[in-house]
Amino acid sequence: MAAKRTLEILKRLDEMYGTDRVCYLEHENAWQLLFATILSAQCTDARVNIVTRDLFQKYPTLADFAKADLKEMEQDIHSTGFYHNKAKNIIACARELLDKYEGQVPDTIEELTSLPGVGRKTANVILGNVYGIDSIVVDTHVKRISKKLGLTKEEDPEKVEFDLMKKLPKEHWILYNIQIITFGRQICFARNPKCAICPLSDLCKYPDKI
Repeated sequence: MAAKRTLEILKRLDEMYGTDRVCYLEHENAWQLLFATILSAQCTDARVNIVTRDLFQKYPTLADFAKADLKEMEQDIHSTGFYHNKAKNIIACARELLDKYEGQVPDTIEELTSLPGVGRKTANVILGNVYGIDSIVVDTHVKRISKKLGLTKEEDPEKVEFDLMKKLPKEHWILYNIQIITFGRQICFARNPKCAICPLSDLCKYPDKI
């Protein structure tokens, strides 16, 4: 019964948002997406895209990032928040990509998460969007809405990821994240969700539906 309900959720998400794999962070190559994803922590994709349009022009190569001045980088990315850590990690990450990987972004979760500033969420963004490897990205929308839909009870993003890996068909892992982000931005807000018009309302386990 639970499996049937999960498939119905996915079917409706497909009907609402289609099955195209869309990346909301603007980029032209793998390392640009990697840095944009690092910048997206606690920041909107729209803000990141504004910042990276100038950032990737100012630092057009990995070598440019690797030799960047830390204080200057902090100013460049200031509006994304947490800029001290982000600037430090991006510069260190650029250096490591050049020193250990000949400028190539690795394609395994283990290698990616060994890079400065790269956790499982960022690593899975790269695996899915760059290498087409089935992966589940657990951001704030995915964690919050998956709990409402009864697909997980966990708080820790890694545990949420593993719950979803068990419950969702592998071919839907990447799509689920894309669809849920849109769903969270349009209908299932953290505050005042539009439950009255939600097409998943009858499948939702959220007890305080409006």
